[in-house]
Amino acid sequence: MSALPEPQLRLRPMTLSDLDAVAAIEAQAYAFPWSRGNFVDSLAAGYWCTLLEADGEALGYTIAQPGVDELHLLNVTVAPSQQGRGRGSRLLGALEAAASAHDLEGVWLEVRQSNLRAQSLYRRRGYREAGRRRRYYPAPGGREDAILMTLALPGARRGTGDDLD
Repeated sequence: MSALPEPQLRLRPMTLSDLDAVAAIEAQAYAFPWSRGNFVDSLAAGYWCTLLEADGEALGYTIAQPGVDELHLLNVTVAPSQQGRGRGSRLLGALEAAASAHDLEGVWLEVRQSNLRAQSLYRRRGYREAGRRRRYYPAPGGREDAILMTLALPGARRGTGDDLD
């Protein structure tokens, strides 16, 4: 018996009409999920909000805040039923490519100290630990540290010091 073919994956900008599906994935994936309002605010602020879908079904998403020289990844989530299939790497790759295309120097993110699976994914993609944010995340019975990670993007234009305005 042969395996079913992989569905055609598509990345596209997230819209307000996606938020029911996005909020459902968020609630399945996290004990302390973002609220629907967090997603509405991210869209309204012009953050880079990307949806990964197949056959019209939302599978995951990223929310990232562009800055002057860097991109801050605020949320990357893959539906629990879709994890372990390269979906997170696909989302990160697209985000990193977009950041490079906008000539940003790097990507920054925070990840729960307890989220070893996500840390492993980030490390495989070249992210390095850059520090910690103490008591950053809510956790059962208190707070949990975040590990701050960064990825330097190859090919981004770097200032030479002689380009002062």
